[in-house]
Amino acid sequence: MYDFKPDPALNTAERYRQLCNAVDALTSDEPDCVANMANVAALIWEFIPDLNWSGFYRVGASKSGDKELVLGPFVGRPACIRIPLDKGVCGAAVSTGETQLVEDVHAFPGHIACDAASRSELVVPVLRDGAVVAVIDLDSPNPERFTSEDAAGLEKLALLLSDRV
Repeated sequence: MYDFKPDPALNTAERYRQLCNAVDALTSDEPDCVANMANVAALIWEFIPDLNWSGFYRVGASKSGDKELVLGPFVGRPACIRIPLDKGVCGAAVSTGETQLVEDVHAFPGHIACDAASRSELVVPVLRDGAVVAVIDLDSPNPERFTSEDAAGLEKLALLLSDRV
């Protein structure tokens, strides 16, 4: 049994440091990427306050053979199953290979609303050998929920996961 419970009074940098340590403890010896993504989605949910969705989209093949994002393990309301690589915040993260910090999703051109309650979003690509293999997606019902400190913390997490998801 694992019981990772962060202190609610932690500052953001320490919260992400402890999150990365917990993720490392749970994923370092596990070769199954689905198990790793499931545990990481749950840990993010435990460690990061004010979320209404945390999880993964994986780069996969569509029925036609083109690449698209496919829903991976997550915590939250049911979500879009497939996202074209050129659509929404997640697609932008894949297309650019860069973190997308969106303070107001309603102002983001082409935003895909899987949960109407979402107001802000943070999406970080997970890279392996220079290619995006997945994205970590966090949604919040609060506008301007995510900061550059959140982005930096999630980028460290994505680097840790590069060969585990």
